[in-house]
Amino acid sequence: MRRKIASHYALINGRLERNIIIEVDDRTITAIEQTENIDNRAGVEFYPGILTAGMVNAHCHLELAYLRGAIAEGSGFAGFAGAIGRVRNNFSTEERLHAASVADARMWEEGIEAVADIANDRLVMPIKERSAIHYHTFIEFFGLNNHDIEAARTMATSENCSLTPHSIYSVQDKPFRTICGEGEAPLSLHFLESDDEKALYNGHGSLHDWYERQGWSTDFLLYGTPAERVVRSIPSNRRMLLIHNVKTTTEDVATINRHFTNGVYWVLCPESNRFISRTEPPTDMLRQEGAKIAIGTDSLASARHLSMVENMRLLGDIPLDELLLWATRNGAEALGLEDRLGDLRVGTAPGIVLIENADLHNMLLTPETRSRRII
Repeated sequence: MRRKIASHYALINGRLERNIIIEVDDRTITAIEQTENIDNRAGVEFYPGILTAGMVNAHCHLELAYLRGAIAEGSGFAGFAGAIGRVRNNFSTEERLHAASVADARMWEEGIEAVADIANDRLVMPIKERSAIHYHTFIEFFGLNNHDIEAARTMATSENCSLTPHSIYSVQDKPFRTICGEGEAPLSLHFLESDDEKALYNGHGSLHDWYERQGWSTDFLLYGTPAERVVRSIPSNRRMLLIHNVKTTTEDVATINRHFTNGVYWVLCPESNRFISRTEPPTDMLRQEGAKIAIGTDSLASARHLSMVENMRLLGDIPLDELLLWATRNGAEALGLEDRLGDLRVGTAPGIVLIENADLHNMLLTPETRSRRII
């Protein structure tokens, strides 16, 4: 079905352009035209707001959707992790599957075209396989007493699945290096979400004390810093998604960006950071250092909703075209999908999303701003 779609603005080649008409056949963009005479063109559907390509949620845990509202806000990093362990067995399989199905449908309606999703089991995989959303599932390996990656490797053999370590503090050196050295898929790594991650490498803090009480070895501390562990353990040609980055410094960014040759994407999930520990990502510093930023929602265990617009709004006074680029093209690049998603471009089918109720005079998101799918 051929359609002509227009709005006040459209994000084209990373810029907000006025008076754009996008012609589509089914879902494929067949033409993009800029004109001063939209009102005089027959058959054009006009939507007030901003048109973008479908958005890419660069970090999500769909399998945790059933925990929405089950964990108190502001419990801190350790408190949040402990709370998940206490409440996760209070829900049936049916409740888990229903929550994941609802969350998947809501993300699609709000214009999310692709998701970088973290998984620890296969329960919600059939939902993702049936979904209209493109999911890349990162099978997450973790556990300081866990040296056998075979079970996780077997889970990662499905289409659009790959194996990744959980973080720089929860995997011993040998399995971490093995996982990072295998294959060509992107890696997704929780990185510097709390002060305790850096403190661990300096021999103190709650993680350090906990590991000592448990008698767990930490051979990876010999790298000296989290950033050094990343660059000395992961091949430079891997595409890298670093998640949260709340405690990242300019030195960390410089060290990591120098090492990787195939793209480092600094994924920010500000709603989750506020929910768990009342912290904020260092957005201005990352921009100043030339970091390529993408946006994630994290899970409904640590957020009220999986809204890309809400997470963009929480990032503060960033030019709107830049925020939208983080939510579209940069996320697509992080997953290696830039040839077909992330941009409104002739010959592609990236989805078309309307950002409505934005302040179009000052180019700002407002509390009333929402996103919804047009195509």
